[in-house]
Amino acid sequence: MNFPERVFTQEEVERARKLIEEGYRHKIKVVGSPRFREKVEEALKLIKTAEHHNFLQKYIRNIIEIKGLSQLREADAAIWANMHAVAEPIEAAGFFMQKAQQMKDYLEGRPYFRGPEEARAVERRIEFLEALKAKSKDPAIRKRCEEALKRWEEGKFL
Repeated sequence: MNFPERVFTQEEVERARKLIEEGYRHKIKVVGSPRFREKVEEALKLIKTAEHHNFLQKYIRNIIEIKGLSQLREADAAIWANMHAVAEPIEAAGFFMQKAQQMKDYLEGRPYFRGPEEARAVERRIEFLEALKAKSKDPAIRKRCEEALKRWEEGKFL
């Protein structure tokens, strides 16, 4: 059974969920300008370093450059991202992990955006940052992770 081209109808969602449960993983395709692809690849390397790539591959099929607002495209199992969203690799990687969690929630039929429902996605991003900080050998990356974690902690109370 192949992964559905679109993940929109109840049948397509159920088929996608079943395949993921059976171990299906996407080979993530990056579509965009050479600079965009370079930045996304940097972020993907960080996700591999943090050992979170398997999770991303379960839920995201494509990362596509757009000119508009960056967002999850659930029906396509894709992340649409602009250059601003991928300019900083650690932030881009965190954004990708957050969107992968939202795709997971979508496939599981749970609310996944707006208010408290988005907390799971933010927690996934924080888990990623903590893992990257712990697993990276690069002190500059560890420092940037610490700074990002601090910003997320400060933002909880605003």
